[in-house]
Amino acid sequence: MMFSKKMATAVCVALVGTFGLSACVPLVMGGAAVVTSSVALDRRTAGAQVDDKAIQLKARTSLNEALSEQAHVNINSYNRRVLLTGEVANEAERQKAAKLTAEVENVRTVFNELVVAAPATYSERSNDTWITSKVRTEILRTDNLPSKSMQVTTERGVVYLQGLVTPREAELATQTVRSISGVEKVVRIFETISEAELQKAIQEREARAAEGPIGGADLGGPNI
Repeated sequence: MMFSKKMATAVCVALVGTFGLSACVPLVMGGAAVVTSSVALDRRTAGAQVDDKAIQLKARTSLNEALSEQAHVNINSYNRRVLLTGEVANEAERQKAAKLTAEVENVRTVFNELVVAAPATYSERSNDTWITSKVRTEILRTDNLPSKSMQVTTERGVVYLQGLVTPREAELATQTVRSISGVEKVVRIFETISEAELQKAIQEREARAAEGPIGGADLGGPNI
């Protein structure tokens, strides 16, 4: 059974903690192409970011022990909301994967997008990686999209969008991704916030930044 490796993420976290780097490089998890958010500009709280990494690790360990070797499951958590994509041997395994993931500590919601099918081929995974690269590039180039607070996963041409965004940003992101060659479908798993909530969080972040390290920044506060 194939599962994504977290070594690259662990290295990135170590670099952020040691050198204060503000961003991590893209990585591929379990055959589906995934791009992680910048730690410094991510709209999740610092605590949620830590929880998401722990959730992915614990869920992967649990599913690795419970599912058959045919299963190929990608696990992506954003703000404690978990997306499962990939292939499993039968419907029973599909349901088991969702149940075990939901039982992991701090998981709020599970979006079960697993399908009963043979594992994706190398060619299909390579194509997914290429599509994710194009999607990420287009999001970065598009004004008024919070690229650092969005996560992209592609599975067999279907693009899944996770993140903490306003309804306006969600619609703009969807239209942007739909126009990209090779994208078969766009599935939004965004968690939405209002424009007022966004502006309030920005003001709070700026106030903490103005206080400086002596003022004591709240590491658990919003990073919008």
